[in-house]
Amino acid sequence: MTLFIFIYIFIIIQRLTELVISKRNEKFLFSNGGVEFGKSHYKYIVLLHTFFLLSLPVEFFLKDKEFVLHTINYVFLVIFIILQILRVYVLTTLGKYWNTRIILIPGKNRVRHGIYKYLNHPNYIIVVCEIFVIPMIFNLYLIAVIFTILNALMLFVRIKEENKALKNLI
Repeated sequence: MTLFIFIYIFIIIQRLTELVISKRNEKFLFSNGGVEFGKSHYKYIVLLHTFFLLSLPVEFFLKDKEFVLHTINYVFLVIFIILQILRVYVLTTLGKYWNTRIILIPGKNRVRHGIYKYLNHPNYIIVVCEIFVIPMIFNLYLIAVIFTILNALMLFVRIKEENKALKNLI
């Protein structure tokens, strides 16, 4: 249970810190002529991620305590740690252009260095993996399956919107 609480608090602090960074970056982007796209679906992304985070302790504490306490999946724990390193790398690669929304500055070139030289949306790949991996550390299968599917559907909409914005604006 201690590992669950530690990881859960880590994720909450990490996400709240990222929201602060995102707000700061949004101000920079808007002050430099940034235009927001995909406003209509953003609230659903926020809801999805909020319910994901809220559902973790619910399933964890409703499960058979003996099973959960003695079966931490260390393979998924290692994958989670690797994903956190990649997450920081992706966010620092985008720097002041990273935010949780789709905000682009017209005429500004896309970030095409680091991992973005090889992948268009590495952050989304990391998030997809996280949404599956985090619950799997503690064998929370229901959350892993349901939220992976919901997130994939949401990302289908989001990536389509982001690609359209990138094509039309940059």
